[in-house]
Amino acid sequence: EEKLILKDLIEIALIRSEKCFSRSRNKYYSKNGETYFNPFHSGQYTIFLYYLSNSIYLTGDNRTLADRIYFLNKTLNSCDLFYEISLPEIFMLDHPVGSVMGRAEYGNYFSFSQGCTVGNNKGIFPKIGENVKMLAYSKILGNCNVGNNVVVAANTFIKDTDIPDNALVFGASPNLLFKENKMLYGKNLLA
Repeated sequence: EEKLILKDLIEIALIRSEKCFSRSRNKYYSKNGETYFNPFHSGQYTIFLYYLSNSIYLTGDNRTLADRIYFLNKTLNSCDLFYEISLPEIFMLDHPVGSVMGRAEYGNYFSFSQGCTVGNNKGIFPKIGENVKMLAYSKILGNCNVGNNVVVAANTFIKDTDIPDNALVFGASPNLLFKENKMLYGKNLLA
């Protein structure tokens, strides 16, 4: 029974992965000008396993199977991307070890690296705009509206604070520092 579920949904997860990978400028995501999936590339495999567990969850066919694929991903890649989380169609990660993405609202072209956390404060999760990039060990928690085209600098801690569009943000809430982000990541992720 699970083989039949997987047969159909692996194809869907591959299609979702290809769409996501095709938007990356990372040299490992293309080969000879074509989108390329290497299951031995831990970042690519992390994204694929998230899409697979999420696709199984969305069909409602077998939550136990979705759980097992989620835990496989967490064990192999040390990245917590729970299948109930609605990550965008296009997102990227780079060395995601130790990262946890919570039940926030995520815009397309979201990216993160190692040790990043998105989570709640008192049951309220952030809303994250498009083209948001979280650098190593940054955190976004609670009642935050993070604008579009934002870079969250390494080790930055944002809690219950709104971040404007086109910002490069440093420091820790409530004493955050802002600079203008002049880089437009758009449809070409810099992961």
